[in-house]
Amino acid sequence: MSHDTSSSAQPEKTGMSRAEVRASVSLASIFSLRMLGLFLVLPVFAVHAHSLPGGDSDTLVGIALGIYGLAQACGQIPYGIASDRYGRKRIIVIGLLLFALGSFVAAGAQSVMWLLVGRALQGSGAISAAITAFIADSTREEHRTKAMAMVGASIGVTFAVSMVASPLLYRAIGMGGIFGLTGVLSLLAIAVVVWAVPAAPMVQARRVSLREVLRQTELLRLNWGVFTLHLTQVAMFLVVPAALVQTAGLPLGEHWKIYLPVVLASFVLMLPPIIVAEKYGRMKPVFVGAISLMLLVQVGFWLVLSRPLGSVWMLVTLLFLFFVAFNILEAAQPSLVSRIAPPAAKGAALGVYNTLQALGLSCGGALGGWLQQHVGNSAVFLLSAVLTLTWLIIAANMKNLPRRSAPAAGATA
Repeated sequence: MSHDTSSSAQPEKTGMSRAEVRASVSLASIFSLRMLGLFLVLPVFAVHAHSLPGGDSDTLVGIALGIYGLAQACGQIPYGIASDRYGRKRIIVIGLLLFALGSFVAAGAQSVMWLLVGRALQGSGAISAAITAFIADSTREEHRTKAMAMVGASIGVTFAVSMVASPLLYRAIGMGGIFGLTGVLSLLAIAVVVWAVPAAPMVQARRVSLREVLRQTELLRLNWGVFTLHLTQVAMFLVVPAALVQTAGLPLGEHWKIYLPVVLASFVLMLPPIIVAEKYGRMKPVFVGAISLMLLVQVGFWLVLSRPLGSVWMLVTLLFLFFVAFNILEAAQPSLVSRIAPPAAKGAALGVYNTLQALGLSCGGALGGWLQQHVGNSAVFLLSAVLTLTWLIIAANMKNLPRRSAPAAGATA
């Protein structure tokens, strides 16, 4: 009995090895680069696209923005299967090459249709499932959730940095320059994959029933959540930049003056809830609270933009609260998936999760653009509010996971 206790306690005292940290950090940075292809253009894409031939159609602009996510959704599971069969690094490199090609096509686009082609090529490099599987290969079970949390946090950081840097870059180098920079960074990421990411042991892929993964209730909650979160995010930023121009009187290149303080303050405020959730096993109340805050934000935007003249300070406050909720949810969900999924089906579960994330990105652009053109700006937030309310009802019945230092038996209960 005493022998079992000491051996089970040993992993808690042993931190991640240098190889695990190196693999997790380098792979998380590559993962966040994929998201950079979307996030960096979000605040300026709609305004820029309207200045190009074909930009008079809000629906076409929304499709051009959302096609990235649709291409991602189509490729997640095939890329994951191919990485099992042909090796993680090889598939990730192929995906990064396609991403770079799409970036350069979009950089030279002279119409919305060519922007659409470039975004589709970018999205065809769907490497999320391969990267998360690589992380699983490179880390021990007791540290895998930490590594997955790094990925979630990297996405949140990338989004925040993009919101601040995008208007500055747009003013300095234009939309073509932003796409070109993204393509160059993608090529540099290939060097990171080849030389910086340590080799992982070849894992023999096990047959996993995708039907079983799709039927697991707790994973379904998270899949719906990531779909809703990213649909809301993309749809929202079809409207917010123009609202800031109209309400605050700030040109697009000056929006960093709003994004910078809002993003920095939101990161300070989101850290205590995450620490409490992880340290004291309070993930469910923190998670549900963040969804509730997201719902209030969407209702707030709907009310503000339904009026002829909105309040600048109300918009800034709502943006701040959005970033707080988004960062908490984006950091927590991948970690929850990795903990809830059956040990033999983590790759399949993460593949489905990434597919729903990509579908959310795609639907956010298409539905948001259609609603903006045919109904009005406030309808975008009404749709987001309804979807988020549905998510809140679904998440309210989720099981609360014990804190990570709890015995393994409790985690499976």
